[in-house]
Amino acid sequence: MIYEDQSMSGIRTQAPAISEDTIKRLKEAVGPSGWSTDAEALDAHTVDWLGQFRGPSPLLMKPATTEEVAAIVSICAQTGTQIVPQGGNTSLMGGSVPFGTGNEIVINLSRMNKVRSVDPFNDTITVDAGCILASVQAEAEKIGRLFPLRLGAEGSCQIGGNIATNAGGTNVLRYGNTRDLVLGLEVVLSDGRVWNGLRGLRKDNTGYDLKQLFIGSEGTLGIITGAVLKLSPLPASVATAICAVSSLDAAVELLAYCKDRAGDLITAFELLPRTGIELVLKHFPVTRFPLAEIHDWHVLLELSSGANDSELARMMEELLTESFEADLVLDAAVAASGEQSKAFWLLREGLAEADVLEGASIHCDVAVPLSAIARFLQEATDEVERVCGGVRVVAFGHAGDGNIHFGIVQPVDSSAESFRAREHEISELVHGVAHRFHGTISAEHGLGRLKRDALRTYRDEVELDLMAAVKRTFDPSNIMNPGKLVNVGDDPRLPCFGDVA
Repeated sequence: MIYEDQSMSGIRTQAPAISEDTIKRLKEAVGPSGWSTDAEALDAHTVDWLGQFRGPSPLLMKPATTEEVAAIVSICAQTGTQIVPQGGNTSLMGGSVPFGTGNEIVINLSRMNKVRSVDPFNDTITVDAGCILASVQAEAEKIGRLFPLRLGAEGSCQIGGNIATNAGGTNVLRYGNTRDLVLGLEVVLSDGRVWNGLRGLRKDNTGYDLKQLFIGSEGTLGIITGAVLKLSPLPASVATAICAVSSLDAAVELLAYCKDRAGDLITAFELLPRTGIELVLKHFPVTRFPLAEIHDWHVLLELSSGANDSELARMMEELLTESFEADLVLDAAVAASGEQSKAFWLLREGLAEADVLEGASIHCDVAVPLSAIARFLQEATDEVERVCGGVRVVAFGHAGDGNIHFGIVQPVDSSAESFRAREHEISELVHGVAHRFHGTISAEHGLGRLKRDALRTYRDEVELDLMAAVKRTFDPSNIMNPGKLVNVGDDPRLPCFGDVA
C-alpha cells in the first residue's frame, strides 16, 4: 500500500504552498550547495525506504553547519513553513518523508558529517548528526574503542536519525539502546535557537535531563545537529555460535542460563526461525547454514571480552556443553574465525530483507517481557493464521531484550494487493497480543506516521496529554515534522489527540 499525498485516513488537504519569497530566503541561507529543486534529487528524499509513503516537497535543504540549520528554522518559524528533518531516510515508519501538502521542506543533514572531537580518556566521541553510523564505528576503532550501536542499515543511516528514533539493534542486551549511548546533544529548536548540551558527563544532576526528550522524538521537538557519544573498550576476542533449541521455552531458558554463567559477556542473543532461515537461503545464495539440519528455532549467541580468545572459547564451550546436557540445545556450531562469524551474522541480517523479497509482507516491531516471549509468539502466530490462512510468519530478532520483529508474508496463492489491504487488521491482531502481555507496539522503529494513531489504543489519556503538552511546549507553531509521532493543533490530515478544547 502506498500512502501518497494523503493521510492513512484518506483525508486530502490543500495546504498553502511555500511562497517564492520564502524559498528565496531559504536558498540564500545556505548558498548554492545547500539546496536542490532537482526532481530526481527530491524524489530520493520524498519516499521512505520500504516504498510505503511518498510525499512531494518543493525544496530539499542540505545545510553544512549548525548555524545554517538555525537560519533555515528561523525562516520557517517566521513564515509557518513546515519542516521534515531527515538523516539517512532509513525509517520504516514513514517518519522521515513529507505528507506532500506543498508546505513542507526536507532538511537532510548528510553534509554535516564531521567528527568534531575524540576523547579517549573520557571514552567519548563528538560528531555531527549527519555522520554515517559505520563511520562513527570506524573512528572509534582507530583509538581502540567501540561504539556499540549495531544496525543492518549502519552503512547508510545517520547518527542524528539513530538518536531521533532511539535505535536499538543487536547489541542492546549488553550496551543498551541509543538512549544509553548519548551523553550530550546539540539541538536547533523550533524558533531557530540552538541548545548546546554537548557535555561529556556521566553524572549531572542540574535539573531536567533535556537530552532525553529529544532522543526518540523523531524530529518533532527540534533538529539534532550534534552529539557526544559514549564509547566502550574494544573487545579483544569474540565468540559466535548458532544453536538449535528444542523449543521457544528452551530459548528463553538458555538466555537465563547464559546470563547466570556469562553475565555481561553476552553481546547478542538473537532468535532465528525455520521460516526465516529458509527464505534467507533461498534469496541469498551466498549464505550457508552451519548445522546439519534446520530446526524450528535457533539462537545466534555472541560473547565478547577483553580477555584472550582461548578463555572466551572455553566459556562458550562450557555454556553449550551444559546446555546440551540440560536438553536446551539440540545442535550447535561455533565460528572458528572472524569470517565464519560474519557468515553466521549474514543469516541473521538477511532475515529483515528475505521476507520482502519473497512477496508482500507486513512487519510488526513489538516487545514483551522476556518471560512472555514464547507465549506471545505462539498466540500471535495462532491469531494471524486464524484470520489469514496460508501466511508464513517470520518472527525473529532481539530475544535478549524482548524485541521481536514479527513479519507476516503473504500466502502463496494470494495477490500482494489483497494481502496489503489487510495490513491494518493483521497488525492490530499482533499489537493486541503484545499488549495483553504488557508489551509495546514499537520497540525500536518508532511511530512515524504508520503507528501514530495506534498509540491512542495502547496508552492512557494522561500519558497522551503529557506527550501533547511536551510537543506544544517545544514546538508551539507545530512546524517540526508535524503529523508524525503525535499530532496537535488544527492540522486536519489526521485525527489529533491531546487537543485543548
